[in-house]
Amino acid sequence: MDNDLSRNSSDINGDAQAKRAVSLNPVVMAERLVECAWKRHVSEQLKHRDRVQRHAFEEIVHHYHRLLEKSDLQTVLTERYQSDKYDVQRGHETSSGADASRNDALQQEMAQMRIKHQEELTELHKKRGELAQSVIELNNQIQLKDKEIQSNEAKLSEYQQQIDNLEGDCRELRNYLQDLERANQTLKDEYDALQITFAALEGKLRKTTEDNQELVSRWMAEKAQEANRLNAENEKEGRRRQAKLQKELADAAKEPLPIEPDDDIEVLDPGKGGEASPNRPLSRTPSKKISQPPPGGLLDSISNIFGRRSTNSFSTSPENTETPSGVCADVRVPSTALHVFEAHEGEVNAVRFSPGSRLLATGGMDRRVKLWEVVAGRCECKGALTGSNAGITSIEFDSAGSYLLAASNDFASRIWTVDDYRLRHTLTGHSGKVLSARFLLDNARIVSGSYDRTLKLWDLRSKVCMKTVFAGSSCNDIVCTEQCVMSGHFDKKVRFWDIRAESIVRDLELQGRVTSLDLNHDRTELLTCSRDDVIKIIDLRTNAIRQTLRAQGFKCGADWTRVTFSPDGSYVAGGSADGALYVWNVLTGKVDRTLDRNHNSAINAVSWSPSGAFVASVEKGSKAILWSDM
Repeated sequence: MDNDLSRNSSDINGDAQAKRAVSLNPVVMAERLVECAWKRHVSEQLKHRDRVQRHAFEEIVHHYHRLLEKSDLQTVLTERYQSDKYDVQRGHETSSGADASRNDALQQEMAQMRIKHQEELTELHKKRGELAQSVIELNNQIQLKDKEIQSNEAKLSEYQQQIDNLEGDCRELRNYLQDLERANQTLKDEYDALQITFAALEGKLRKTTEDNQELVSRWMAEKAQEANRLNAENEKEGRRRQAKLQKELADAAKEPLPIEPDDDIEVLDPGKGGEASPNRPLSRTPSKKISQPPPGGLLDSISNIFGRRSTNSFSTSPENTETPSGVCADVRVPSTALHVFEAHEGEVNAVRFSPGSRLLATGGMDRRVKLWEVVAGRCECKGALTGSNAGITSIEFDSAGSYLLAASNDFASRIWTVDDYRLRHTLTGHSGKVLSARFLLDNARIVSGSYDRTLKLWDLRSKVCMKTVFAGSSCNDIVCTEQCVMSGHFDKKVRFWDIRAESIVRDLELQGRVTSLDLNHDRTELLTCSRDDVIKIIDLRTNAIRQTLRAQGFKCGADWTRVTFSPDGSYVAGGSADGALYVWNVLTGKVDRTLDRNHNSAINAVSWSPSGAFVASVEKGSKAILWSDM
């Protein structure tokens, strides 16, 4: 028993020493890690754990000390009892029978004490087992805590690495922030400088605008004065020519007219009363001598006085003969380029024949309208109409061929007289470039369509805008009947307007932006061209599409590509983006002819002469071509 107690005490001492050693390890580790803040933190945590766990072990240590004390007491008592036992035995031997009752009492007392000590020893063994189990559990907990400490140390190392990386990132971000602040300050300084410069430039702009307005006003006044001066010079020239003509007429009246013997003059028979019968025609004999014609200048002057034009002033070929209005000669499908000529300096946008087919008008980006006289299959420049401040977009003659209407990119439309090239009217009021302008049938009113999405009706007698209609989309072309205006728009619609009601009667939507409109001679069919490269013929009596014209290779080159009917409405001519001229047969809907060897760029517009003999086409380059079948 003593050996067991000593062995147990040694085990308990070993466990206590191991426990102390374990409890000392965190202190040593805390002292090693005290250099850094996180090491101090770990040390404090370990100390805190030592205090908490020491409190849990104090009761065990206390019971262990008590157990040691009892064990020592048990050893002392055992030794004393042994010595007493030896003494008793020796006394028993010496006094073999003395005090028998006392020995019995001692033996009983010894037995009781032995039982008591045995119970106490059992209890101590039991407590020792419990304490050993507690020590094992605490050791297991200590091992778990050690593992947690190792894991936490690994995490602390990882976190420290992350902290170092984050601190590096923070330093970089601080440096970047400083760079951004410096750049921001630089930009702010530049912005302030630009604000100052902008304010100065804005002031200069206001001043320049005011100066520009003043210069424009002065320029318009000077233009008006120049126009008045030109008109005065023209009137002076006319008066001079008239005075010269009157003088020539007076001189001619004073000269006697010699009568040649061979002239075709009837001689009255005196036997018949000296009077010619009103029912008998004068008899003439053929003259043997051809009389000389009077001077050309005198005849021309007389023709100008009476407002007539000599039929010999233009070529006497059949194609140049004037065709009366409403009558169309046989239409000739073009096959040959009669004349290729440079029409303008730059792009040519518009072309139109006069009602008599004797004149050809072209308009270009050089701000001029040029008049060409068609003589023997060639175009000879007759003059130029000036006054526009931007490129010409469309051209139109009135029904008599006396006036020419042109729309331009300077937001205005202008009217010139064809005979003397004088600018008669300038119609301003649109806020965008005017893309099309047309005479109404009475020639006293004009309709113009603009990029500003409006249509305007103008009265030439009062020179004012009578009506303005908002169409909702940019107007690319216009045609007119007696009471209806048809307009083609950028939003793929053809709108039909009642002039009297200022409202849309109906609209027709196509598959592409509308570039061109045209009417046949009797104004019963509408020709449309759109950017989907399709030409359609619409019957205005039934509002149905009569024919759809397409061609392999035909493409619209611009939003203002113009196509045209032939005078009899049997053919349609249009130019393509590749410079080819296409002629369709309206009856069959097929291409009748393709002319693709003369134009070098996209064809902008085509016009068929009212006589049916010629077709004219103009391109994005500077050329114009006169076509026929000769």
